[in-house]
Amino acid sequence: MKYEIIVVGGGHAGCEAAYACATKGHKTLLMTSNIKNIADMPCNPHIGGSAKGIVVREIDALGGIMGKIADKTHLQIKMLNSAKGPAVQSLRAQGDKVTYPKEMLDTLYSLENLTIQEGMVEDLIVDNQQVKGIILEDGTKIESEIVILTTGTYLKADILVGNTRTRKGPHDERPSNFLSDKLKEYGFKVIRLKTGTPQRIDRKSIDFSKTKLEPGDNKYYTFSYDLEPCYKIEEQEPCFLTYTTPETHQIIRDNLNKSSMYGALDDIEGIGPRYCPSIEDKVVRFSDKEKHQLFIEPESRYYDDMYLQGFSTSMPPEVQEKMVHSLPGFENAKILKYGYAIEYDAIYPTQLNASLETKIIKNLFTAGQINGTSGYEEAACQGLMAGINACLKLEGKEPLVLKRSDAYIGVLIDDLITKGIRDPYRLLTSRAEFRLLLRSDNADLRLRRKGYEVGLISEEQIDRLNKKEEEIASLLEYMKENKLKITPEVRTAFESNNYQVPTASLSLEQLVKRPELNMEFLRSQIEIPYSVDIQEQVEINLKYEGYIAKAYKEAEKMLKLEKKQIPEDIDYDKVNNIASEARQKLKEVRPTTIAQAIRISGVNPADISILSVYLKKEYGKDE
Repeated sequence: MKYEIIVVGGGHAGCEAAYACATKGHKTLLMTSNIKNIADMPCNPHIGGSAKGIVVREIDALGGIMGKIADKTHLQIKMLNSAKGPAVQSLRAQGDKVTYPKEMLDTLYSLENLTIQEGMVEDLIVDNQQVKGIILEDGTKIESEIVILTTGTYLKADILVGNTRTRKGPHDERPSNFLSDKLKEYGFKVIRLKTGTPQRIDRKSIDFSKTKLEPGDNKYYTFSYDLEPCYKIEEQEPCFLTYTTPETHQIIRDNLNKSSMYGALDDIEGIGPRYCPSIEDKVVRFSDKEKHQLFIEPESRYYDDMYLQGFSTSMPPEVQEKMVHSLPGFENAKILKYGYAIEYDAIYPTQLNASLETKIIKNLFTAGQINGTSGYEEAACQGLMAGINACLKLEGKEPLVLKRSDAYIGVLIDDLITKGIRDPYRLLTSRAEFRLLLRSDNADLRLRRKGYEVGLISEEQIDRLNKKEEEIASLLEYMKENKLKITPEVRTAFESNNYQVPTASLSLEQLVKRPELNMEFLRSQIEIPYSVDIQEQVEINLKYEGYIAKAYKEAEKMLKLEKKQIPEDIDYDKVNNIASEARQKLKEVRPTTIAQAIRISGVNPADISILSVYLKKEYGKDE
């Protein structure tokens, strides 16, 4: 049987890719080693977090499904950094490890253009540097026009615990032992990475009186712009907070040589995540700290496993027992599953185009942890973009490439293909130079029309967006035209909040621009039309008007540089006088624009000037 698109791997990247391709009407095969593990969450089942929650909203705005599934299945949800500015606010939901995969699988099964099949892919069908399908371990060949690899951590995966190394993936699944070797044969640079996970603890064995309660927010939220909240605030599952102790740290120091990462295994090649280190790394690297915070989070409503966030380790079980029992509230804790590290193969991401199509083999796309990222959200957004661009290529259309000023998704992909990686890549708000533009509240305003253009957003969804934009504009005008009359009651309200009382009636616009005032206070004094969501959007626009305008101006400068194309066939060996490191990096990354070239580590402004002069001379391109 022949398909238009084959997606290899049923993790979060594979699910989004398959959903996008099938929804757009293309005959799609999702090939997975185990259907029961589709949309699996081998680590903490949470969705979102700092920057990551914004990505989930961007996925939804473009027409993906992670946000919708999370909204239907989460145990708890909260807005992180709510006391800080809007640029760093982001949703985080504690998901349900049972219902999230089930809901995802049900959604995928409902797609008429999608076939889901079990099998282990061990090679590709390649003809003249163009992919033509896949080859299963039993020799079966399945043809397709495009293949999207989303293999996660399953390429030559090894589980590491103490001095043991076992060739298997999460949940003791069989890994793919040969596909990464085949990719090497095709010319790909393959690297070794590592990540880890902590213990799962029996809820009934924890003394929560010695921990701090971390409830969900007392306000309704959704990731999706299309769903109403489908949970009750009072029925959210609680999370908890505890800390390591000096005893914990001493146990770790006394047993460091038993950790896979610190001497128990001498053949570890993989580099672990810088921003999600093991507890061994924390104790060694931050030796001056007396304690580290640990979050205790439920994995499901249907069983008692609690995830000990921040305590990942590769210590042997007997040491993990001592470590866990040294924590407040865990003196009698029962470990249901021990922590472990996992080492796996990935391709170096500078071998990708901005569309996520590989530079080495045509019509082959890759997405997710195979590209060197960590996290469900980073994987899902890549899967969505790979799926969209695979479809657009089939349709003979230009790829959808999001700029750094468009979305965190654009930041992520640009970082991967331009800068490469040293350790598993994690999204952070600090990576986005235009983060005031890339907020959680405006993902639909930024991206929904792009989703409509590629065929994943409906007319009805666009109508709702148009209405929202009209209401924002109308309320902005209302705020300019209407004033707050300083009555005795209003004066009292100002004074009771220690706000400076206006000497005259001021417009609502002028008032909300005051640092100490907000729309919530104004609502208590005067009736304001439109929903709270619209009001909050207007408040951000007014309070940060100057900063937003400045950010747009900077984005326009970058956009001009993005328009300065670099020919695909340029021979960098003919560009005289650029530094040898810059020449090497330019040949490796092969940037498509001057803006991308500027962002390459090792390429300095002098190199850019020389390159610009060369382009003008040889290609007639203005610098």
